[in-house]
Amino acid sequence: MQTRKSFLAAVAALVIVIFQPVPAAAQADALAGTVSSAEEGAMEGVLVSAKREGSNKTITVVTDDKGRYRFPAARLEPGKYTITIRAVGYDLAGAPAPQVAAKSTATADLKLVRTQDLAAQMTNAEWLHSSPGTPQQKRPLLSCVGCHSLERVFRSRHDGEAFVKTIQRMGTYANQSTILNPQKRLTGRDTDLVGEERAKVQRAQSDYFATVNQSTTAASNSWPYELKTFARPKGQGTRVIITEWDLPRPTIQPHDVVVDSKGTVWYSDFGSQFIGKFDQKTGKLAEIPTPELKKGSPLGALSIRMDRDENLWLGMMYQAAIGKFDTKTEKFQHWPIPAEWNRPNTQVNMTSPLNIAVDGKVWTQNNGFAGVHRVDLKTGQWETWEPFKAAPVGHNIYDVISDSKNNAWFTDIGRETIGRIDAVTREVTLYETPTKSSGPRRGIMDAQDRIWFGQYRGNRIGMFDTKTERFQEWLVPTPWSGPYDVALDKNGEAWTGSMLNDRIARLDPKTGKFVEYLLPRTTNIRRVFVDSSTNPVTFWTGSNHGASIIKLEPLD
Repeated sequence: MQTRKSFLAAVAALVIVIFQPVPAAAQADALAGTVSSAEEGAMEGVLVSAKREGSNKTITVVTDDKGRYRFPAARLEPGKYTITIRAVGYDLAGAPAPQVAAKSTATADLKLVRTQDLAAQMTNAEWLHSSPGTPQQKRPLLSCVGCHSLERVFRSRHDGEAFVKTIQRMGTYANQSTILNPQKRLTGRDTDLVGEERAKVQRAQSDYFATVNQSTTAASNSWPYELKTFARPKGQGTRVIITEWDLPRPTIQPHDVVVDSKGTVWYSDFGSQFIGKFDQKTGKLAEIPTPELKKGSPLGALSIRMDRDENLWLGMMYQAAIGKFDTKTEKFQHWPIPAEWNRPNTQVNMTSPLNIAVDGKVWTQNNGFAGVHRVDLKTGQWETWEPFKAAPVGHNIYDVISDSKNNAWFTDIGRETIGRIDAVTREVTLYETPTKSSGPRRGIMDAQDRIWFGQYRGNRIGMFDTKTERFQEWLVPTPWSGPYDVALDKNGEAWTGSMLNDRIARLDPKTGKFVEYLLPRTTNIRRVFVDSSTNPVTFWTGSNHGASIIKLEPLD
């Protein structure tokens, strides 16, 4: 650490940081400048972030092909700012702190120097891309990123034996655990492998992990392979403004973020019994408590979705219920699962409330045994389907989404299955994606009854037309993106995010063109949401491990 401080102090003299006011008539920017390095000269695609002293809000812009960045005057209030950058392979030399004043432009030309610790800047996807091995060997690591970064795995010095014990221990934690807030699950899922088969799989995973970490190297910061990073944003990917609000506690986990027609931001807390109500104008947060229904079970909610009246519906996970929050009266109502299904591993993650008006019923699922439920909201009666009862191992029903007739469609992240449950006949029909082992995760139903979903292992955005029964798939350009969810905007473009690479991918399905926007810091993205009331549209997500809410505004 002392060596690194000395190095930065030595290069600080190379920094050219000029702060001078420019008349407002000449400039419409609050802060502007250029970014360069000795290796590249002017640098495109560098994220430059400004945070005002005492504020919980950070504004980020990206340098253009001339290395220039600009913060519009309307985005930065007067005050002293801390400047940070993101450009893999580089650090900011020095610590510029420009003073922004009203009706003038401060300038800050930034110099970058080669980083001394590339591994500390690597994303989960870059670790997977760099490490040797087959996709099948690497895929178990996709389950680790829900709780922590892969850097912890790759920096470890565990041998195979030590990894077996670690994998067994990690399997006892609930999926909403983080380093700051670990939570034990009461028992495993019915769909988990057991016995000798489980031990065989764990042994194979452990032996592989021990070949890609630091257990075979003498130096503390070296690996037996080259560390490979992805390119910085270019072109349209640089035309964006990103706003990030820090939440008041580092243990807050904003899993699903949605915005109502009044501009109020709501989120589900993945690790505690609260719904968040966030005012994007003031940056203030109100936390609304939800009941703890099952003492001793892990806390937190996963999905939060709006019905057509903009009430919020929650999957209450291990609390074994679904919940409704009336946004007008701010009253909470819940429907607990019947006792016969309220097992130690019951995990009700998702709801699908959009088409309740069809029959007064809402769909949900149960991750504990790969089941789907339907709840009659008037009677409180629950119906249950077990589509994979004959062969449950390996199947994992992740999301459930209703169509315009309130039929249920579900995704099987364990395989490559999209399923349908007929609301009238109760018949189950299964469809397989063209890409095998694609891992369908979360998604939405559009106005044409087409289901859009992220293919977590297939690295694709998928679409299934429920009328023609045909699939379309679009491969995301960056390897190991692992799309989690999909949102559609008013222009028909599809948006997704990743738990792996801190990038937002925007797809034009007509042309197949992707634009990827890099976020300013490590961001464990889950649910994605697009507000189409703005022009251009606005993208929202939560940093599930970073306790922040993120708004991304494309400039075209």
